[in-house]
Amino acid sequence: MNQNPEHIQFQFSELSTLLLQKRNVAGYWEGCLSSSALAVAVSITALHFYDAILNTSEISSGLNWLETNLNADGGFGDSPGSVSNVSTSLLCYSAVKVCSADDQYTPLLLKLGDYLRTQNIDVNSEQLIPAILDFYKTDRTFSVPILTMCALCGVPGKEAFESIPQLPFELSLLPRSFYRMLNLSVVSYAIPALIAVGITIFRFKKRKNPLMRWIREASVNKSLALLRKIQPHSGGYLEAIPLTAFVCLCMVESGYRDLEVIHDGMNFLKRTQRKDGSWPIDIDLSTWVTTLAVKSLRSNIDKVLISAERQRITDHLLAIQNMEIHSFNGTQPGGWGWTSHSGSVPDGDDTPGTILALLTLNQDDPTVVQEAVLSGLGWLRQLQNGDGGFPTFSRGWGKLPFDQSCSDLTGHAILALAQTAHLFGDSLSQKQLSEIKKSFVRSIIYLEKHQDQSGFWLPLWFGNQNTPGHANPVYGTARVTAYLNEALITQLGVEYSVVLKQMINRGCQYLVSVQNQDGSWGGAKNIQGSIEETALAVTALAPNGFREECTSGMNWLTEKTKSDGIVASPIGLYFASLWYDEEMYPLTAYLECLSVSVETISSPLPPDSL
Repeated sequence: MNQNPEHIQFQFSELSTLLLQKRNVAGYWEGCLSSSALAVAVSITALHFYDAILNTSEISSGLNWLETNLNADGGFGDSPGSVSNVSTSLLCYSAVKVCSADDQYTPLLLKLGDYLRTQNIDVNSEQLIPAILDFYKTDRTFSVPILTMCALCGVPGKEAFESIPQLPFELSLLPRSFYRMLNLSVVSYAIPALIAVGITIFRFKKRKNPLMRWIREASVNKSLALLRKIQPHSGGYLEAIPLTAFVCLCMVESGYRDLEVIHDGMNFLKRTQRKDGSWPIDIDLSTWVTTLAVKSLRSNIDKVLISAERQRITDHLLAIQNMEIHSFNGTQPGGWGWTSHSGSVPDGDDTPGTILALLTLNQDDPTVVQEAVLSGLGWLRQLQNGDGGFPTFSRGWGKLPFDQSCSDLTGHAILALAQTAHLFGDSLSQKQLSEIKKSFVRSIIYLEKHQDQSGFWLPLWFGNQNTPGHANPVYGTARVTAYLNEALITQLGVEYSVVLKQMINRGCQYLVSVQNQDGSWGGAKNIQGSIEETALAVTALAPNGFREECTSGMNWLTEKTKSDGIVASPIGLYFASLWYDEEMYPLTAYLECLSVSVETISSPLPPDSL
């Protein structure tokens, strides 16, 4: 790279200082998720149905936040930086209608109604039901809860339940091993919504089939018991505010207000409301952002974190490894979820991320985390799908997109497999090495198959609001290419270097082809650049040459952060495809970019190294 090494070192020092300042008192990172209009709408509705008088302060505070954060077009997006959309705006309309006791919020209601009409949604017509169902297609994870809340709020009215599809909550009582074969219309992590919303629809919908009526009536109490069993100590399902609020408001309106599951859920909602009256979509992504922070420092970690600090983070990550069969989805011990709170569920991105962070933290003696790493890798290998790719939560669920294998998680797993085999190969049995190698090869085959002819990979949990279909091939390609760059220098990577280099080269060529003229990268060609996407693209390209493109990208990052600061973009996709931004994403992406740049300067590769 042709950038001034002293300038890069200065930027790294400046941003790593900022990174340290973002730690909590326990020495790790919690980050800060953007507030969510959708989370506010569903939460204040749940509070209203539970006890409007007792919760007056919280409801008023939420309504005030909505009034203050209305978009110029009269609608709401998922985050304050998101464009307006029908789903969030419709939920906000329903919440304001049912929660406002006087005329104070009539102007807000009118503006929301006007916006929805521009989107061909008439809040007084049952035609909004097919419109919402059509938008989400066969995935009922979000569409049915939206329509259920609207109906309970009188939008258009409770008669709308006759047109809302019944969720088969009774199927939740079958053994977990059956779930993947049931062809459920909700994703694996939405079982609480399946139960709560399904029971509500059952209570309000006229039953025409006597047999199904009897089956469902007989299933209600057992389903409620399951709802309680999978509720974490925090009271919040998956630590997710909208999911918990949907469960609570549905159960209250179905006549189950006094259940402990509702009491604990409501306490969770009240406890997680922010001082400004808003809620985020989830309490935090502390494990995810902590591992991103650690990995962003790469080989420079001992220059930024002293031994005692690295040990504190190591101890924290080891303490939150799941060590028992998880009550939520029955997953085996060994994995990590996205947060340290009790509602977290082990997943296929945080587990490889934590494995790699532990190895980074303990570069001097990785054997101190060997047991935990091997346990985590064993969990990860059990998650691998038959197609060779890795899903997020559950093996074998393939009907809906958020349950399927995906490229970015698979690339992450490949690196965890390669690094573990590289560092601990001498202490592993031939059987263990053979199993790791088998998973590695199957993952490579999956990535080969899913790399587009133009060189890109699509991610699952990240997108871009400005691209066609909201996909983000730049994010996916940058992430996978960077993972493969690191895997390439391991023993397994060397053995399969030909195919890895071919995929890396195609990924790099794609990234170069979609760089904007100003040096930045957005989600695709000619999409406005962001710090996250630009930094990740440079991270992927820098070890492979491409000096001119990297220098241009680094210059854009310098000017962007100088003028606007480290500003986050809503590129994250949470449960039910909710957009969010996270303050740690641009900071860790930029730091990782600088770390790779420092390493590249120390050991430069020719532009045609591939």
